[in-house]
Amino acid sequence: MALHLVKLAVGAESVEGLAAWQKTRSTLAHVTRMMPARREELLAGGSLYWVIKGEIRVRQKLLDIEAITDKDGTKRCRLLLDRTLVAVAPRPRRPFQGWRYLQASDVPPDLGGRGGSDLPEALRAELASLGLL
Repeated sequence: MALHLVKLAVGAESVEGLAAWQKTRSTLAHVTRMMPARREELLAGGSLYWVIKGEIRVRQKLLDIEAITDKDGTKRCRLLLDRTLVAVAPRPRRPFQGWRYLQASDVPPDLGGRGGSDLPEALRAELASLGLL
């Protein structure tokens, strides 16, 4: 069973906003302070699940996890991500700092064409709030 990470998408107002920001990057990576001790488990099929506006909304497959040193000499961790954003069933998540491990048994299911994943995010969220999705 794969292990996953969950992280706040700070500054992203929507999945579309996260996607637009990521399109401006030549290499798709997210730098964080702490290196996961369970690297091999994460790379055995794990994903980074993004929390946007208080809900886990989308995931990206983890391609690699690298230890780096920034220009100030501080050790950091670079998470290399697949460019494909996969919509997941929204799941509430309270704010937290950094990243957290997410067990495979706790991940929200991919929408995969179900639940209005082909609808614009705002419309899908509105329909879900009305109990129609």
